[in-house]
Amino acid sequence: MLEAAIVVIFPMCMALGAMTDLISMKIPNRVSILLAGSFIVIAPLTGMDLTTFGWHLLAGAVVFAVCFILFAIRAMGGGDAKILASSALWFGFGAELLEYITYVGYFGAILTILVLVLRANSNALMSTKIPMPLYVYNSSAGVPYGIAIGIAALIAYPNTALFSYALGG
Repeated sequence: MLEAAIVVIFPMCMALGAMTDLISMKIPNRVSILLAGSFIVIAPLTGMDLTTFGWHLLAGAVVFAVCFILFAIRAMGGGDAKILASSALWFGFGAELLEYITYVGYFGAILTILVLVLRANSNALMSTKIPMPLYVYNSSAGVPYGIAIGIAALIAYPNTALFSYALGG
């Protein structure tokens, strides 16, 4: 049962965060709360020692601090900051977190370019029958970065110690 929770909870929360950001440019707080709360419950049940658990908490705190600064200078949305910080708990403070953050940067850049191209062609898009979220047509709206965060998380998560534990490794 524990293994199933490890394999299901994190990916489902990240996919839900990405989808809600795609549709509404909002990531519900309950997604970040579920990510953080479930990590705090699940990690000790895997036999994770207190030092490693502390490093995971430190990873979440450091990512939260950086994201808070980015939010304060309006470079990142609040939902993005919260889901990034709560998901960092699952990666810990090491190479896995660096890989995850690197993927977030790459996919975020691709997503930003895509949104800018769509906005530059918004008149052509409006004449088609292709359904698009309204933020695509709003040049002052931000970028739904939760999509990049979700994709990066789903790609990097299989390299984590928790995922290895769930697979019996």
